[in-house]
Amino acid sequence: MAVPETQLYAKVSNKRRSKSISVLLESLLAKGFPAHTAQKALAATGQKTIEDATKWLHSHCNDPSLDDPIPQEYALYLCPTGPFHNHLQEFWKESKRQCGKNRAHEIFPHITLCDFFTCEDQKVEILYDTLKRVSDNFSQRFPSFISLTLHSSTSYLGFFVGDSHANILKEFAVAFSSEASALADCHVKPCLKQLHLTLAHKFYPHHQKTLEQLAICINPRETCQWVAALYSRDMRFVHYQTLRALFQYKPQNIDELMINTGDFIYVDPSQQSDVCEGWVIGTSHRTGCRGFLPENYTERASESDTWVKHREYVLATTPRFLTQTKNEPNEKLNGEVPSSSMPRSLTNILPLQKTLQRGVLVMRHGERVDQVFGKSWLQQCLTADGKYYRADLNFPPTLPKRKDSVEHFEYDPPLSCCGVFQSRLIGEALLDQDVTVNYIYSSPALRCIQTAQHVLQGLQLDHKVKIRVEPGLFEWTKWEANKAIPSFMTVTELADASYKIDTSYRGNFSLSSLMPSESYEEYVSRSSVVIKQIITACSSKGKGVILIVGHGSSLTSLTRPLIGLPARDSSNFAQVVRKIPSLGMCFCEEMKEENKWQMANPPVKTLTHGANAAFNWRNGIMED
Repeated sequence: MAVPETQLYAKVSNKRRSKSISVLLESLLAKGFPAHTAQKALAATGQKTIEDATKWLHSHCNDPSLDDPIPQEYALYLCPTGPFHNHLQEFWKESKRQCGKNRAHEIFPHITLCDFFTCEDQKVEILYDTLKRVSDNFSQRFPSFISLTLHSSTSYLGFFVGDSHANILKEFAVAFSSEASALADCHVKPCLKQLHLTLAHKFYPHHQKTLEQLAICINPRETCQWVAALYSRDMRFVHYQTLRALFQYKPQNIDELMINTGDFIYVDPSQQSDVCEGWVIGTSHRTGCRGFLPENYTERASESDTWVKHREYVLATTPRFLTQTKNEPNEKLNGEVPSSSMPRSLTNILPLQKTLQRGVLVMRHGERVDQVFGKSWLQQCLTADGKYYRADLNFPPTLPKRKDSVEHFEYDPPLSCCGVFQSRLIGEALLDQDVTVNYIYSSPALRCIQTAQHVLQGLQLDHKVKIRVEPGLFEWTKWEANKAIPSFMTVTELADASYKIDTSYRGNFSLSSLMPSESYEEYVSRSSVVIKQIITACSSKGKGVILIVGHGSSLTSLTRPLIGLPARDSSNFAQVVRKIPSLGMCFCEEMKEENKWQMANPPVKTLTHGANAAFNWRNGIMED
């Protein structure tokens, strides 16, 4: 549409709109909602039904940003549907299982036509009309199939759109962007570079071959219907992480966030450094309210899970899609052209299930007393003459005897009584699943020793398997509060205190070799060495599980080198570890025929429970 025609259409269109208010908006206004919040609700819900918009408004009644004139961001995508889309979804699932999550998993399969732009809430309907009109105009010109060529590099894998078809798609994007910019008074930028459908992005280079093997088995010769879809997102949370609530949480303090199962929460990683361990501060997608919530009540969600699909228009139906046309050159992947007789399912190329030879179960310790009662927990339990007493039922009944001062327990705290129960419960669950533990290693920290002991009791192995105390399993020493290595109980003291210790075991690292405030590189190197030495030392028995009881940091620092992944970047290491709850665990299984290890689901379910605050019956019961 030429510029003069566009301007003329804008005048006619706006005049028509002034006479006829949107039926949805009119209904909301009749209910007494202000116009600006009603338009905001319609934009946030895709202008689908009055029920959706009304529910949104009621949910956001306490949203501090409800009256802020913050528009949504919109993007125009070309999305596949049908069997071809199903193959892509299979690839998404299998690539995540075999290689872990990469950036492509954050969004559904698509070709970007116009990247994100803002549009005022009251003008969103103009985008709908523009998309419908442009789609109708191009319906006869849209290609009967789309040429797709697989492209691979060390950090990207995806289909490139052939030039002839890409030109038509770009014309479509330009037509939409020019009309939307003029009519809706927003800046829409069409994608004019290489059009592509991303399969994997920002993955580890050593996963490239595995991803390629999965990708070349996607059969693009399937019926596919392409749709032009308009999506929106909340522009305030573009660089935030998105969490999904696994359980309901009811606030116990005024600064905590109410969440329901399935809620999405936006979390700014840069704001979590001063938050208490085990908690995050975030903003609810459902209510717009902000507050603290327990991190172990959530899991990572995908970026696009909170996006809203506004409108979509079918552009073409085709019996098959070709990977190349006669006029396009052969492009090889690793020197070979993908065969036209590709298998119809990713499951056809998956390796046969190998017999499990060995497993490694890495577990964080149970709940520690200072996690509940704070760093000064010991002062709450000592009499004037320095004797220990149980100030709360969650304190241990007694402390184990040690030759040096009882004050050393302040930096080497024991489990709480709930921590003991947690550990035994995990052991019983492992027993129910017939898990055979042949070896058990523990950090020298008392909380880890006690966890190992009670897990063994739950497994009914406390008289058969002894605990190997490995100093190399201690957590990153930079995190120690007193900037020194804690004074741990000796192996002899532990054995005298009735812990089932293998007194003949000599650790791969000595206690004296642990350096205070070690660098992240030193910690990662220590962890990598110790896990490899443990695996080598336990190679005599072909099957069964090696149980390692360590710290939250152990789950990533021990498993990643075992399965061949590089160390996690130090900038987000603490953030990842903070999310690991008491008794959180990771499981690796050995694929002996392939001489490698891979991650697998742990043999037992997770353990989740709520907080239980201290209670004084005098407060609130006796007092008015």
